[in-house]
Amino acid sequence: MKNRLCTPLLITLILGAFCLSACAKETYRDGTYTGTSSLDDTGAYGEVSLTLAQGKIRQCRFVTWQKNGTIKDEDYGKVNGEISNQDFYDKAQLAVRAMERYAAQYVEVQDLKQLDAISGATIAYNQFIEAVEQALEKAR
Repeated sequence: MKNRLCTPLLITLILGAFCLSACAKETYRDGTYTGTSSLDDTGAYGEVSLTLAQGKIRQCRFVTWQKNGTIKDEDYGKVNGEISNQDFYDKAQLAVRAMERYAAQYVEVQDLKQLDAISGATIAYNQFIEAVEQALEKAR
């Protein structure tokens, strides 16, 4: 009779331990990993560089590249080096600032699901998420 009770109990304990280990927070190898998003409808893409140490994101750098290979920086939104449309330039620069904020916020919260999207910078947000996921896949 004892063996009949022990076997189901043992199986239950083993399955419980397996479920707990499968549900545990994912761990990553220390190092620096890069990820790249797919192209958006203009041919631009995002690129992330993550530095991981002791299971945490220690540094994150996010940049986006235009179709022509130039980085989106303080000149993004200018035409021939000049601001020809202030509204367009302001929106472009909002995306540039968002890139820095996404990277900093990710280091702070350590969880993509807790990252806040910035209104007007949704494409950069989606590129960031995709690039980070790719980099983390490499770190597994």
